[in-house]
Amino acid sequence: MKSESFQSLVDIAGPVSRETFERLTLFKSSFLKWANRINLVAPSTFSDIWQRHILDSAQVLPLAGPATRWLDLGSGGGFPGLVLALLLRQRDGARVDLVESNRKKCGFLQAMIGEFDLPATVHPVRIEDAVKNVAAPEVVTARALAPLPLLLDLSSPWLTSGAVAFFHKGRDYRAELVESAHHWRFDLVEHTGRIDADSVVLEIRNLRRL
Repeated sequence: MKSESFQSLVDIAGPVSRETFERLTLFKSSFLKWANRINLVAPSTFSDIWQRHILDSAQVLPLAGPATRWLDLGSGGGFPGLVLALLLRQRDGARVDLVESNRKKCGFLQAMIGEFDLPATVHPVRIEDAVKNVAAPEVVTARALAPLPLLLDLSSPWLTSGAVAFFHKGRDYRAELVESAHHWRFDLVEHTGRIDADSVVLEIRNLRRL
């Protein structure tokens, strides 16, 4: 079973060391302990954390190439931010900034950073207030955070300054794209979800307001 899980991670995230895989396995166990105490993800997904949340988060990594400066908005239960920090731990100079305003979730994120010695920083503020704390990320991520028009508003300070976004979206994302087009122009690549074929990862570059 472990060998199958390791291969599934490599298939999604690219070359991954056995040490990184073991850390992700331990993270899964720690996550479930915390999730039984505070609301991190829907309990109905507890039985499929590896596929539904960890691998779904990991699929972003190869899309972004050699980027080292990452910003995750609304980090919540750590998807994708903590998973990316675990995967990036051995990449020289890598840093992940995690923005989360919920106090209990910040406690969880901080505990995981300490437990797994991750190259990450928690910013316990609203996204609007994080701009002064996080300068010039190369990549901005968000998963199940907000409709795309609002997400673009929230992330615009970074995306209009050259960062690329990778946003997880569900099957209704096209309506959100149409609504966003009333206020924004951007270059878009739609990556079909590697875990759920009804989902996508939207790659957004060169954001500019109309």
